[in-house]
Amino acid sequence: MPRSDFYPPIDPFQTGTLAVDGIHTVYWEQAGNPRGVPVMFLHGGPGAGASPTHRRFFDPAHYRIVVMDQRGAGRSTPLGETRENTTERLVEDIERLRRHLGIERWHLFGGSWGSTLALAYAETHPERCLGLILRGIFLMRKSEIDWFLYSMRVLFPEAWAAFASHIPEEERGDLLEAYWKRLDSPDPMVRMAAARVWSVYEGSCSSLLPSPDLIAASGEDRHALGLARIEAHYFRSNRFTPEDKLLRDVSRIRHLPGVIVQGRYDIVCPVISADALHRAWPEADYRIVPDAGHSAMEPGIRAALIQATERFKEYR
Repeated sequence: MPRSDFYPPIDPFQTGTLAVDGIHTVYWEQAGNPRGVPVMFLHGGPGAGASPTHRRFFDPAHYRIVVMDQRGAGRSTPLGETRENTTERLVEDIERLRRHLGIERWHLFGGSWGSTLALAYAETHPERCLGLILRGIFLMRKSEIDWFLYSMRVLFPEAWAAFASHIPEEERGDLLEAYWKRLDSPDPMVRMAAARVWSVYEGSCSSLLPSPDLIAASGEDRHALGLARIEAHYFRSNRFTPEDKLLRDVSRIRHLPGVIVQGRYDIVCPVISADALHRAWPEADYRIVPDAGHSAMEPGIRAALIQATERFKEYR
């Protein structure tokens, strides 16, 4: 019977930091089999950072598991830094880390914003990729950002009301700019208050059934600050040109094995984006999980992702 649950917890066999420019230093780690098939885990957000649980999607006997906290996120420094923080810079960081670790080719595994970044990297460096496992597809289009800022209230009115009420009524016509003004405030208390509300809003909408643990983790200071500042910064300043660039450039990776896992009731990244990606990449294995939302930790999503990493053992 195919494996569908997490592998046991493991510690990294190597950790390090990599100075990628005069501002940013990124944290990275390797776990599993040092001589195994390399796989790069790309976290969401942008700005969410990675956690020890993310190593557990992969068979540690087979995979050389590489994890990096992206610029401004998690254990990378400075936390929440938006200067020189763009999609293109993140793609360069991934490639720099690949060379630093002496890896020829690797799998990419990313969910939510991690799916965006995986596509951007793979379409830039297809020759370095073995395959892609993607979850909760986000393509950084204006319609997706507007959905997050305004339209999620259709299904999560209480969570949206808490999100919007942090902003004075006269500023709610542009929630993104109103939040950015506070997230970029010189007053750390103003920044932290806005970051916590933003992050808890996202966490509250990320699972099909209420998850107190997920909501509590969303409100943790470091996570909230990195997520909210970097996410708002990207929503404001890092759209693709043209907007559908990731879909247009799928032709560069259609020869690679791909898996797309999507919760039917994903409210943060609705299924319409996964559908668009599958139509552009019909060769990819497309799995809609009928009883799941956005979070990779929901049972159906988790099982589909682990089954994908098991199937990918045949690709080296």
